[in-house]
Order: sequence, then C-alpha cells, then structure tokens
Amino acid sequence: MNSLISLIATVIQIYIYLLVASVILSWLINFNVINTRNQFVAMIVESLWRLTEPGLRPIRRILPNLGGLDISPVVLILLLIFVQNLLLELFTQRVF
Repeated sequence: MNSLISLIATVIQIYIYLLVASVILSWLINFNVINTRNQFVAMIVESLWRLTEPGLRPIRRILPNLGGLDISPVVLILLLIFVQNLLLELFTQRVF
C-alpha cells in the first residue's frame, strides 16, 4: 500500500510540474519570446495543452471571468497539493 500511495503522490507531483511548464510556456508565447511556428515548439505546446486542459476546463467553467487573468492553474495546483497531502496524511494515520 505504501508503494501505491507513493506512486500516486509522484504522479500528482509530475502533473503539477506539467501545469507550471504549461503556464510558463504560455507566458513565453504571449510575450513573443517563443515562436509557435516552430514545429518542435508547436508539438510541445499541443502536448502540454492536451495533458493539462482536461483538469483546467472544469475549473474555468466555475471561476468568474477575470479579464485576461487565468487563475485556474493556481486553483488546480492548490487542489492537487491538498489531495496529495490528504492521501499522505490518511496513510500515515492508518499505519501508526
């Protein structure tokens, strides 16, 4: 059971890293630092979008429109950290 909880916590942490990478990449694209016409960049952007959008879409539907500010990644990261800590806390209480 310890291995399973550790695996789930690791997957959650990797997803958080993907969310941060997606946010940073979107900033770089918006400030014209990275050109999306480059095939490699376009492939990375598409991959990150496909991985992160299913988690962000429900949050974007709930949050009010804040103009150009998208705080859905922050909300999702906070939720993932909460779930990760909850799993670890529940498991450690069960063991001891």
